[in-house]
Amino acid sequence: MSEHQCSLCHIGLEGVTVQRGGQKLLQDVSMHIHCGQLTVLIGQNGAGKTTLIRALLGEIPYTGSIRHVDAAGRDIPHVRIGYVPQQLLFDREMPVTVEDFLAAAFTRRPVWTGVSRKTRHQVLDALETVEAVPLLKRQLGRCSGGELQRVLLALALHPAPDLLVLDEPVSGVDQNGLNMFLDTVLRLKETHHMAILLVSHDLSLVRAYADHVALLDKSVLCQGRPDEVFAAEAFTAVFGQGEEGSPWKRFMP
Repeated sequence: MSEHQCSLCHIGLEGVTVQRGGQKLLQDVSMHIHCGQLTVLIGQNGAGKTTLIRALLGEIPYTGSIRHVDAAGRDIPHVRIGYVPQQLLFDREMPVTVEDFLAAAFTRRPVWTGVSRKTRHQVLDALETVEAVPLLKRQLGRCSGGELQRVLLALALHPAPDLLVLDEPVSGVDQNGLNMFLDTVLRLKETHHMAILLVSHDLSLVRAYADHVALLDKSVLCQGRPDEVFAAEAFTAVFGQGEEGSPWKRFMP
């Protein structure tokens, strides 16, 4: 992937509310997602995490405001957003290689006509970014969970985004795949200074990797550094008490 300097300073959500069928799925959500930081969204199932992501992606209507702001405080009308879903649903028996899959996304030319030299270079560049070049000729359906998520990450990073959204991308991935995926994400955060929003149920992962944590239950109950959020009364109310009465104790190594 070519070198990309993010133009964002932060993404600011103010009073974001989503209502459907008379039911409020989100209520007055306010938070900032800063560049150069890994912001992690936590909460129980049904807390509105996926709804918030869909609002950020512009897929559903909302009230309130979502502002993309540069370092000078000016609004940026358009930002590039990369998205990695929890899983990719497809027929694993399809004779499609990783190269075919990425090439189809990078060009309008049908892949059955062949992959051009330019497109192959783009595919290799994308895979190199996520340290997955050996997967080039692997059939997509033969990739492990961790390998497939790195392929999806390569796709999300082309072109280089200002905001990278990761919706539980390592759910069900083995420990080796998890470590490789997260190490790649952290490297991207440092080298490209991009804003990254991760949804995760793995609170040990949150403690180890997050710069900023927001606890969601329709609205933001608390936010801050991981240790601050894990020690908050709202965290205890949502996730329960840990050993010796401290919710933090459950997620210490």
